[in-house]
Amino acid sequence: MANPILRHTATIRLTHWIATICFFTLLLSGIQLVISHPRFYWGETGNVNTAALFQLPIPSSRATVKTGYGFVLPDQNGWSRSLHFQSAWLVGFTGLLYVIHGLATGHFRNNTYRRPQRLTYLAVVFVLFPLMIWTGLAMSPAVTAAVPLDVFWGGRQSARTVHFLVTLWLVLFLAVHVLKVYGAGFRKLTGAMITGRIPEEGR
Repeated sequence: MANPILRHTATIRLTHWIATICFFTLLLSGIQLVISHPRFYWGETGNVNTAALFQLPIPSSRATVKTGYGFVLPDQNGWSRSLHFQSAWLVGFTGLLYVIHGLATGHFRNNTYRRPQRLTYLAVVFVLFPLMIWTGLAMSPAVTAAVPLDVFWGGRQSARTVHFLVTLWLVLFLAVHVLKVYGAGFRKLTGAMITGRIPEEGR
């Protein structure tokens, strides 16, 4: 039996699992936030009295948001907003640690992924995640009062719409990522992300 070789450093494994947990908490809490107002706008303002850019075909958790359904869902906006913000800050610092470690160790240059996979992962790390952070901060009145991060998008509602669309891209990436891992050997690759090591023949 071949000796296992180091595939992932402790920092890569730690940031991977923290980011995974944060992603699911962000997704869960984000869904609750969307349910409270499943209408999206473009510009600085948007409410039930203005035309929506698009609307999700789901009921709202607020009776004041008319969605065409005769009932509303339970309002979970309180805890979901707090969890969303806390998870966002944690994944932001985790991502920064991952990038610093990757640049310092050459992780982004020396990984064993094929070129399309490598480009996809780089796009997620250096394009989609920064967009999520940028648009997330651009939705905060406290942040934009100090730094006008929403100006580029044309307003906070535009930033919210872009934030939602980028989320869909990240969910698609996650689905493909899981399918790829499953196809290449789920137990082997998941084990490598836990222990850091993988059999040499499975490199």
